[in-house]
Amino acid sequence: MIQPISTTRLRQISNDACDSALATAAAYEHSATQRWNSEIINAILKSLISESTSDTSPTKYKFCVNSTIIQHLADPRPAGSGSSAAATQTDAPTGEAAEEGAAEEEAVTMGGEEHKKVGRRGMHSASGAYWNNEKDGMWSHKYECGEGKGMDIVISVMWIAV
Repeated sequence: MIQPISTTRLRQISNDACDSALATAAAYEHSATQRWNSEIINAILKSLISESTSDTSPTKYKFCVNSTIIQHLADPRPAGSGSSAAATQTDAPTGEAAEEGAAEEEAVTMGGEEHKKVGRRGMHSASGAYWNNEKDGMWSHKYECGEGKGMDIVISVMWIAV
């Protein structure tokens, strides 16, 4: 398969777009996700078109970019606060169950604040296409720097030769 841009460069383009769009974000904010996705997608498309176009000819590919932002689950109350801390002490299990329960009380820092960790959302995504396997392709990438902001960002890029 011929790629219009190397995998290393695709990763760099995607990371740069996410870094830029989320530069001022401290944590997941539902009201900002549409803006973040638009900024990420537009920055990636602009770079893909720019880097696959020469001075003598337009790009030989059509591109499709998808950005998915997934919120991490966390108890919105600060870790160890309020009635949940009291209930944990009163209802504390013993033995192996106590060790498992202790793991559930771990804290996670998101947006500079500590929250009780309550698990992660599952996500599975798949794509398929009917195309020319020699000229067309797809690539996906998880942006690693979203973890500390309480979110996962998954980028997918497809290219189709014209």
